Amino acid sequence: MAILNVAEVAAFLGIQEIRVERLARENLLVANGKDDEGKPLFDEEDVKRYKILAERLGGL
Repeated sequence: MAILNVAEVAAFLGIQEIRVERLARENLLVANGKDDEGKPLFDEEDVKRYKILAERLGGL
C-alpha cells in the first residue's frame, strides 16, 4: 500500500493540486491522514478506484 501526496495524486489524475485538495475536503477522495504541512495523504489504491469511477461517470 503506497501513500501518495497531493502533487502525486494530481499528476496521476492529470488535474491541478487545488482540485485534489477540494476532492478531499468534499470527501469525494478519502484521505488517509495529513503530512507535516497539513495537506492530505492518499492510498494509491483509493486513487486508482476514484479514477476508474470518475471516468465511468464522464471524466475528471
